[in-house]
Amino acid sequence: MNVLIVAAHPDDCEAGCGGSAAKWASEGHRVVLCVATNGDKGSDDAEMTSDRLVALRDREQRAAARELGIQEVVILPNGDGELNDNREFRGALVRLIRQHRPDRVVTHNPYYWQHRDHRMTGQVTLDAVFPYARDHLHYPELKADGLEPHKTPEVYLWAGMDPTDREWDVEEDITDFLEPKMRALTCHTSQFGPADEARARWGPRWERLKEQRGGRLTERFKRVEYPV
Repeated sequence: MNVLIVAAHPDDCEAGCGGSAAKWASEGHRVVLCVATNGDKGSDDAEMTSDRLVALRDREQRAAARELGIQEVVILPNGDGELNDNREFRGALVRLIRQHRPDRVVTHNPYYWQHRDHRMTGQVTLDAVFPYARDHLHYPELKADGLEPHKTPEVYLWAGMDPTDREWDVEEDITDFLEPKMRALTCHTSQFGPADEARARWGPRWERLKEQRGGRLTERFKRVEYPV
């Protein structure tokens, strides 16, 4: 199976579906991550510049992906807070879909309250999957590049591990993949601080979820199915 994950920012994949990504990769599936923004504004350090932050978050994201077994990372050159539902952004996602021909696309649930970039990423990804990547008359320049239309059978939408989320119908048991998820999150030191601070931040949250879910840790998704 080919899996394409589309996340708004560096670290969103790890938080939202990192355990599932590690699980799918361990099962032999090819997992590719697209990050829709370069993370150029995600810092409260008054001395940080956007150029330095972009380079730092690029390194963090690629290190995190290695911890999860993700085979390829694509980071689009969009700034934080600058995603829009336009032909350019949608076309970049259509290109990736036609290039990697995923059996499953995984992205943010755009109908769940969250960061604007998350909502925009989820919505534009859904549109890119259906109908734009499917129909050959959309983005004819891609066909000229040898990228034929592709029909993706399903999309998984995540809203993170918020226990208040009720809109889900697929649950991945990631209990055995909690450690790679944690290691991936600790790669994002610009966001979560040193590894011990990241573990202190995320660990108790997951322990509470495990208690609520019968001693197993899960990631939950809303599944959208398309005819192929």
